[in-house]
Amino acid sequence: MRKLESEAVYRDYIACLNGRDWDRLGQFVHDAVRHNGRPLGLDGYRAMLEDDHAQIPDLHFEIEMLIADSQQVACRLRFDVTPRGTFLGLPVNGRRVTFCEHALYAFRDRKIDEVWSIIDKAAIEAQL
Repeated sequence: MRKLESEAVYRDYIACLNGRDWDRLGQFVHDAVRHNGRPLGLDGYRAMLEDDHAQIPDLHFEIEMLIADSQQVACRLRFDVTPRGTFLGLPVNGRRVTFCEHALYAFRDRKIDEVWSIIDKAAIEAQL
């Protein structure tokens, strides 16, 4: 895959997440996907994303920064959301918080095969 292809696939993946188009997720995510070292598979990854959207009804992925090569994407995602209840162990309870996630994606067969992500929890704590 060329650099522009991996970037385009990633942007389409983000559009899929923002559209909650779970039936198309398999077009972008490999059947054996791993997240932060955990083997989730496509079904587990979908369940994780669906749970995220249930916990954060206004969840929207905004790409702030994107760097791509032929097999990897690095991205800074920005969120301005109102999570329900406890989020990342913090009592957010519907308050609006803004934070970023730094994520690295590895591709295999033109699909996301491995995801590593870190959420800026300190930014959320500072707002509470």
